[in-house]
Parts: sequence; structure tokens; C-alpha cells
Amino acid sequence: MSAEPWQRGEIAGPIKATVIKKPEVVAALVKRAKRPIMVVGHKAAEMDVGGEKLIDILIRIAKTANIPVVATAHTVKEFLSRGYTPAAWMPAVDIGQRLMDPEWKGLDGQGPYDLALFVGMPYYMEWVILASLKHFATHMKTVSLDKYFQPHATWSFPNLPTDEYRKQLKVVLERLGG
Repeated sequence: MSAEPWQRGEIAGPIKATVIKKPEVVAALVKRAKRPIMVVGHKAAEMDVGGEKLIDILIRIAKTANIPVVATAHTVKEFLSRGYTPAAWMPAVDIGQRLMDPEWKGLDGQGPYDLALFVGMPYYMEWVILASLKHFATHMKTVSLDKYFQPHATWSFPNLPTDEYRKQLKVVLERLGG
């Protein structure tokens, strides 16, 4: 398991994400958060994780922890086809910009989010969004739930093989009570 950027041309700078060595950390972060949010990209509907689509695992995590989900790109169709209605649907860059604003009252008007979970976006896109949040959203922590290390997140899984990635997500789900 490597904690280097998945695309070597990407240089994160002196501050990098803390590597999630134990998936229980993710569950603890979610439980401790007052207002978490999950941003899901289209790759979640395409990625097979040990005989199951990643989006199905994410739906269970979101339901178990009562996390509002923002579907990006055409992912909303995949959520709806599974009987799950996300809290919102918008372009990834748009939600990234809104999360940066400490005055934004959130999708429900209850105030800014303190923890944002990102998963399923193209690596380079998530990289840029997380870089913006790292520098301009100091009111919030970020977690990359992808199987590739995202150095601009506050917390990130290392580069993981698919079978290990599935195990990590299952532990997160179990620790959240699902």
C-alpha cells in the first residue's frame, strides 16, 4: 500500500493527507462530525469492488450514517435506479465551490458542513477540488474514500488493491452500524 499520488506528475506540496491505516478512523470521523456530506462521482457506478458496485456500498454507508449525498455528473440516474434519492445533484466543481464558502448554509439551510467525503470522481478532478478545499476551506475536513491516495484530502486511503479496498469499506460500514 503506497501513500504517494497515484499520478506521479502531481506534486502535493509540503502538506499531504494523513493516510488512513485503519478504516475505523473513517467511521470515527463521520460519527464525530456534526454535519458530514458525501460527494459521489460517476466512477462509483462503474467500479466493481469484489462483485459489487461501489455505489451500492456508498448508499449503505450514507443510509447508515445519515449522510446527505451529492451526486455529480450523471450519477443521479444510478442512485435513482437503486431506489435512493440523493440530497442534491450538481456538477462536482459547483459543490466544491460551495463547500469552500464558510457562509454557505448547506443543502438544507442548516449551516456549513464540517466533513466532506469524496469518492468516485476522475483522479485529476478530485485532486483539484480537494486542493482548493485544502487551501480555502479551513472550516472543514475532507476524506477521500477512493482506492487511490489523494494527497490534498485531510485523510485518504493509500493506493489499495481492489480486494483490500473492499475490506476497508466494509469495516467502515460495520463501524458505522451497518
